[in-house]
Parts: sequence; C-alpha cells; structure tokens
Amino acid sequence: MIEPYRRTGKMDGQCLCGAVRIAIDGEHVAAVGVCHCQMCQRWTGGVFACFGASAGAVTVSGPVVRHKTSDFAERAFCGTCGSNLWMRDVIEEDADFELMPGLFPEAQAFPLISEIYTDRAPAYGHMAGDHVRATRAEYEAKHRFVEGEA
Repeated sequence: MIEPYRRTGKMDGQCLCGAVRIAIDGEHVAAVGVCHCQMCQRWTGGVFACFGASAGAVTVSGPVVRHKTSDFAERAFCGTCGSNLWMRDVIEEDADFELMPGLFPEAQAFPLISEIYTDRAPAYGHMAGDHVRATRAEYEAKHRFVEGEA
C-alpha cells in the first residue's frame, strides 16, 4: 500500500510562526494517513493527519518541545507558537517521524491512503475516497496502542 508513495527528495516546512523549521532530505512517504483515536482528537482538536519520513532524512531547528504521551510515543510542538509538529516512536531507535502535512507546502498534493479508528471518527471527520480503513478493533489487533483508549 505504501510502496508506490515512497520518495527520495527535499522538502522544507515550518511551524505557524517560523521558529521551528523542518527539512527533509531523503526518504519520505508522499501520502497521508489519518487517525481518529481519542488521543489524536485531543492533540489536534480534530483529525490527526501525518506522513512518514525516515529519521536520517529529517533535520529540525528551533524551539521544539517534546511530550511523551505513552510508554512508546512522543508528540512534539513548537515552543513558541504551539504548532503540532510530529508524533514519533520513542522505543525504536531511529524511528520514522510522523510529520504534520500542514507544515509542508508540497504535502498539499499528497493523497489520503489510510484512515484508522474509523469507528471513533466524529461526525465532521469522516474521510471520503478510496483508501484503506480500519476500526479500533482491526487496528489494535495488529499494532501497539495506548491502553484504555476510549
């Protein structure tokens, strides 16, 4: 599913105020996945959307604040304006960055290829189109998740 969207190249992004800059120079996925779990809804105020980039391809500068949100993941935001930046596995060494597409102008053209926790989506958050979908039970049967996710 993801293979056709793997790319190598450069992209530059920034937070709302420009204090945090993120440069990608290398492998990334030119497609977006969304999540409707309760934690993602709380963090974003709506629908969490992201695309992956390999750790070695990402360079970050500026006042980044990291918050460990579970025993296996962190979420990061700009310490100046509060813009959400990424979610990332903290257990796996050199884990990919799951970056917020709104930080990168080029990501506006990325297609939606996956949607998880579809049975938890708010009425305003249902995504149209032909992409892979998984309910909470389907996703959690195959992946790590936060215990007690409502």
